[in-house]
Amino acid sequence: MGRGDLPAKSSKDDVQDFLRKVAQTPVRKSSGERGRLIFALDATASREPTWDHACHLQAEMFHETSTLGGLEIQLAFYRGFGEFKATKWTSDPDTLLRQMTGVHCLAGETQIGKVLRHAVSETKKRKVDALVFVGDCVEEDVDKLGAIAGELGILGTPAFLFQEGGDPIAEFAFRQIAKLTNGAYCPFDSGSAKTLRELLRAVAVFAAGGRAALENFAKSEGGAVLQIAHQVKRG
Repeated sequence: MGRGDLPAKSSKDDVQDFLRKVAQTPVRKSSGERGRLIFALDATASREPTWDHACHLQAEMFHETSTLGGLEIQLAFYRGFGEFKATKWTSDPDTLLRQMTGVHCLAGETQIGKVLRHAVSETKKRKVDALVFVGDCVEEDVDKLGAIAGELGILGTPAFLFQEGGDPIAEFAFRQIAKLTNGAYCPFDSGSAKTLRELLRAVAVFAAGGRAALENFAKSEGGAVLQIAHQVKRG
């Protein structure tokens, strides 16, 4: 599976649209519960150059939510010939980092349907506050993916999708999944590592503490995340 060169620059409109949608996403959380987030990744061969970067991003998500009562994250990934795995839920960043660094990318086709079905299954057991997915291609029937995404949306679990590269089929599919789950879509590129880091941290804060926590985070962070605060205030 291949992918084209990463574009040189992200669109500010894409980032602001993503932040607006995060701010508008409803949160249903019982007092005292940790936020729960599934961090799903495409681990096929085309993603190998950026896998290490993803490891650092998840560690920062933990760090930002530690003062909010913490965050439980489950790593899910697919690779090779039909291989899909999900780790146990953990609130220990070192444990998840060890799990991620133990994964090696293998050539294969996308299995986004399995990611979505897994998220449905997990949130039926206990509410999942957000699904994050990072990938670059879609090689599945988009209508079938939409049906599963719709079920996830009914359950109240938003999907936040980040696209690496500029594949138009992947963009269409990711936008549809985001819409059907009441989540958000955002592309990222070779020059937007800092923006991606900010957005992922914002989603983690949102999952752990809801809109109020997101607004406080935006005040201290500034930058792209500050756009969220303005949307929250108007909401």
